[in-house]
Amino acid sequence: MIATLLLSGLVLGLSAGLSPGPILTLVIFQTLRYDIMEGVKVALAPLLTDAPIVLFSLVLLARVSGLKIVLGSLSIFGSIYLFYLAYESLRFKGSDLDSDTVKPQSIKKGIMVNFLNPSPYVFWMSIGGPLVLKASHVHVALPFFFIVPFYVLLVGSKCMVAVISGNSRGFLKSRHYVYTMRALGCFLVVFGIFFFVDGIKYFGSQ
Repeated sequence: MIATLLLSGLVLGLSAGLSPGPILTLVIFQTLRYDIMEGVKVALAPLLTDAPIVLFSLVLLARVSGLKIVLGSLSIFGSIYLFYLAYESLRFKGSDLDSDTVKPQSIKKGIMVNFLNPSPYVFWMSIGGPLVLKASHVHVALPFFFIVPFYVLLVGSKCMVAVISGNSRGFLKSRHYVYTMRALGCFLVVFGIFFFVDGIKYFGSQ
């Protein structure tokens, strides 16, 4: 189970970190408009905002953990969300972002964008939360084997994008970036299948 949690954290964290979205867009905006450090500040936003999101999701999920139909629905929804992310990754052709009109205050902007972004809520309610709760039922320390690599890759990959985009604007349209996103899309399809199967099992045990 430790290996599964580590792999899940690494793949999902890297995918979330590199997937086009409001935070990654702001990372690149701030980097291209100002400098690499401004992009890094935005990349750190999840570390400052996700704690209440995660706690809210876990508390809510814990309250309904005895209702298998709810967990089954969440697993099915999580699989659909993963398939959607995989679809977006597989059809990814590169970013083309305009960085004009972006002002300073990178940390503040990053916190606002991440806190108002529905994606972290959807992720922790449908994917991350159920994984953490399932692991915690085995041992209280197991969730950290998912959470730590997830955030290391989530934040680290965005910092990497800030560094690269600050030194090479053309990388965001390069084949390497596109192929990385498509490879992650394949992994997401596999995780989506696992979540779908778990959801069917929950419904079957009613």
